[in-house]
Amino acid sequence: MRFEVTTLGTGAALPARGRYPSAQLLNVNGKLYLVDCGEGTQERLRMAEVNLGRIAAVFITHLHGDHYLGLMGFISSMHLMGRTAPLDVFGPAPLREVIDLQLRISGTYLRYPLHFHPTEHRSGAPVLRDDRMEVTALALRHRIECTGFLFRELPHPRRLAKETVDMIPHYARTAVKMGQDLILPDGRIVPNADLTEPPPPQRAYAYCSDTAYTPELVTFLEGVDLLYHEATFTETLRARAKETMHSTARQAATIARDAHVGQLLLGHFSSRYKDPNVLLAEAGEIFPNSLLAEEGRTFHVGPEAKH
Repeated sequence: MRFEVTTLGTGAALPARGRYPSAQLLNVNGKLYLVDCGEGTQERLRMAEVNLGRIAAVFITHLHGDHYLGLMGFISSMHLMGRTAPLDVFGPAPLREVIDLQLRISGTYLRYPLHFHPTEHRSGAPVLRDDRMEVTALALRHRIECTGFLFRELPHPRRLAKETVDMIPHYARTAVKMGQDLILPDGRIVPNADLTEPPPPQRAYAYCSDTAYTPELVTFLEGVDLLYHEATFTETLRARAKETMHSTARQAATIARDAHVGQLLLGHFSSRYKDPNVLLAEAGEIFPNSLLAEEGRTFHVGPEAKH
């Protein structure tokens, strides 16, 4: 089962050459979700050869322009392309007013249903549960209300053991995968544990965009397979990070280490850093399994699940 994230924009505040505002595409077994939508996101999606109409939902962390100014263009393009499937948008409550105002002023009446869902700024608060995953909120600390997201797969069914699969009638296989014992035609009961193997573990991805160092997040990030955490500055600009309520690469790595995550993905780099490897080097001193987000690069979340 596919679970991967493509980083479409890794810059902070100002676009830099070759570095775009925040946006990510999450692919969960073929279902697509957009996380933040900075300026130019449509272009980045097209360069990645993504069918925009397949995106089921958009998650916006906060209302600083580098995280949402591409949203109205995306919504409008879906209208012009003849989309009819509903689009769910999750974000801070004032975003509804922004969307409604721009649609009203432009005289746009969408051809598809747009459902807006205000997020609750509280770690652990439910955001979405569909047929692929469960999404909960992460209360980040920034200059304005900013909410990150934790994406966790739903539990997988058990796997049929190769040596016993032929003895299970086709009509009973789904029930056995769901944990039921097998009742044979002669009335004998075969325990489920003799027929199946444990399911693959649930994988999880956490998206922490703009935030000051927030140790309180560790409890909610415990053991996630991949953590995206902003790393706007190095420690030499720690005072600037505190002033703007951003994180240093070292602070992001400290969160990753304390939460025992699988991998740390650094992003949201200040345009002052022409080479972000200086940020990677700083993080690596604390948490060696750190990576740099790159425009258009795809990262797998945990091991590939086999079914």
